Amino acid sequence: MTMQTVELDDKAAQARGRRTLLGLAALFFVPLALSFWLYYAGGWRPAGSTNKGELITPARPLQDVPFTLTDGTTSARADLLKGRWTLLYIGTGRCDEDCRQALWSMRQTRQLLAADMDRVHRVFIARSECCDMDFLSAEHPGLEVVRADDPSTADFFAQFPATEPSHSIYIVDPLGNLMMRFDARENPKGLLSDLKKLLKLSHIG
Repeated sequence: MTMQTVELDDKAAQARGRRTLLGLAALFFVPLALSFWLYYAGGWRPAGSTNKGELITPARPLQDVPFTLTDGTTSARADLLKGRWTLLYIGTGRCDEDCRQALWSMRQTRQLLAADMDRVHRVFIARSECCDMDFLSAEHPGLEVVRADDPSTADFFAQFPATEPSHSIYIVDPLGNLMMRFDARENPKGLLSDLKKLLKLSHIG
C-alpha cells in the first residue's frame, strides 16, 4: 500500500467521521429547533395545553432604545432586555395602585421560581413622572428601573399590545423578543405557570 493510498484512506475516514457527527447533531438539534419554532412562531399547541396569559404570535423583536437611569443623566445598559428572561412593566414612575399590584406579582413570581429564579429579572420602564424611588427601593430590591420619557422611544412602545397597558405584565425572552402579556389583576399563579413552561422549553437564558 502506497503512502498516497494511506492518505486517501485517512481523508475518507475523516470525512465519514464528520458526516456521522453532523448526522448525530442534526438528530438532536433539528427536532428541538422545529418544536421551538412551532410553539412560539407557528402557533401550534399540543392538545389540551392552556396558557393563562396572552401569547404574542409571532414573537416581536423589540427595538433597542435609549433608556436612561432614574436620574435622567446616565444611559441604561444596552442589553437591558436581553440575556435573561424579563418580567416587564411599563407605567408612570409615581407607581399608582395598578403599578404596585403588577410589581408585587412580578416579585412574587420570580421568587417562586426557586432554582430558576436567576434566569429571570424584573424591569420597570417609567414613561413619565419618574420616579417614586423610596417606595421602589424599599419594596422591590433588585428591580431595574429606567425611564423612557424621550419622544424617540414612541416606536418602541408601539410594539406592545394596546390592551389594558396599565394592567399588563410582559414576558420578554433572552433574545429581546416580546413573548406574552399577562393581566396583573389575575391570580399570579397563572403568570408563574406560563413562565415555568417557557423556562422549561427554553435552552437559552
